[in-house]
Amino acid sequence: MSELQILVAVAVVLVALTLGAAIVLAVRLVRARGALRKAGVPLTRKWVFWAALGYLVLPVDLLPDPVYLDDIGVLLMALRSLNSAEEKLP
Repeated sequence: MSELQILVAVAVVLVALTLGAAIVLAVRLVRARGALRKAGVPLTRKWVFWAALGYLVLPVDLLPDPVYLDDIGVLLMALRSLNSAEEKLP
């Protein structure tokens, strides 16, 4: 294998791993929103949920789309925001 093939293979694996992490976080975000909705908590931060999912889906990013680190960061912030609302439940 040439060095270029190894570099491409490593890049493909890294992109696949970051995309997988972004998908897992998006699923967790959707589940957290569903749990809050079932608990009857009014979602005052609805825009956080929709903004995070929109940022993941839209092609306009801070970093090019093969690098999902910015998407993961946005999803983590949204998940943290929703989880903090969930912790305030009685």
